[in-house]
Amino acid sequence: MIAKIKALAKEYNDEVIQIRRHIHQHPELSFKEFETSKFIQKQLTSWGVEFDTGYVNTGIIAFVKGKNPSSKVIALRADIDALPIQEENEFNFASINKGVMHACGHDVHTSSLLGAIKILQSLKSEFNGTVKCLFQPAEEILPGGASLMIEQGALENPKPDSILGQHVYPELPVGKVGMKSGLYMASTDELYVKVIGKGGHAALPHTVIDPVLITSHIIVALQQIVSRSSKPDMPSVLSFGKVIAEGATNIIPEEVNLAGTFRTFDESWRSEAHEKMIKMASSIAESMGGSCEFEVRKGYPYLVNDEAVTAQTKKSAIAYLGKENVVDLDLRMTAEDFAYYSQIMPGCFYRLGTATPGMQTSGLHTSTFNPDERAIEQGMGLMSWLAIEQLNLD
Repeated sequence: MIAKIKALAKEYNDEVIQIRRHIHQHPELSFKEFETSKFIQKQLTSWGVEFDTGYVNTGIIAFVKGKNPSSKVIALRADIDALPIQEENEFNFASINKGVMHACGHDVHTSSLLGAIKILQSLKSEFNGTVKCLFQPAEEILPGGASLMIEQGALENPKPDSILGQHVYPELPVGKVGMKSGLYMASTDELYVKVIGKGGHAALPHTVIDPVLITSHIIVALQQIVSRSSKPDMPSVLSFGKVIAEGATNIIPEEVNLAGTFRTFDESWRSEAHEKMIKMASSIAESMGGSCEFEVRKGYPYLVNDEAVTAQTKKSAIAYLGKENVVDLDLRMTAEDFAYYSQIMPGCFYRLGTATPGMQTSGLHTSTFNPDERAIEQGMGLMSWLAIEQLNLD
């Protein structure tokens, strides 16, 4: 079976690369992937693949049914949205949509899943069960398309036994994949803080309540939440990336606005940390004569890879790629809304190497991100093989 899949992946590779280039050239932001959705539907229709539409407006679920389609169901997931980044690459399929770019590899995810569907469709008489393929919108912004897909019944009728997700990884060269069993990616929450004081002339500080000074105390003090309140063996991150104080060299503003993120791997500690942050920031502001409005927008949960599914995925990947090309990954503080799936059913979220060996590769979410397209042949072939292997489990 591996030989057949590799042969089909090679045969379909040029077509799928062109699919990827079309998607890359026409990126769309989260919840606005209307043309992308139409393009995916066009491909599925041309291949005679059954699919449903309308999930979160642009989401699609495709079905490849083998023999005895109700015997077992495995789900595969790809995300289809792009990022608000102006592309700086100069190849002929660079984004034509100003300020929008597939800088996180979702074009590769989508084309790889389409390629896997075409392979599986060619082999459907040779495996039992159904492969349920989710083309999910809006991975990049809260509340995350995965949560909404689930709310709208994407994992029902039929309900999968397990789910797999593949993500590009520019830290690994083409030809390799990586995965980690158990806890893998952090929960993520967005923090929005408004510190309110009394503005005035910077040369007369005794007549004002300085929100800039209050804010500086709050930022420093909140780091104690991580360094002194969390358990030493519980990874946590608290970072503020945006501070707006619209005063001047001689003007103290009325307010300062902060935006940041909090990430961890335990739901109880996550809730406790939220309460501690709000209480600490408010107390500091009040003690210095000001006030504080603190909003926590709860985001994605932590992502956990099921041990049994991941072990089987790793074993199958080794059979397809060779032991030397399957690596173990470390815990990551980044987040992914695939976590919603992993919280309610066994799953494995793994990484596909996309770096060109010997060349410097731009990272994810950068304006020059450019994955090596040789990864697509491997990505669609491996995904097909992993799905069939999961279906073959007792």
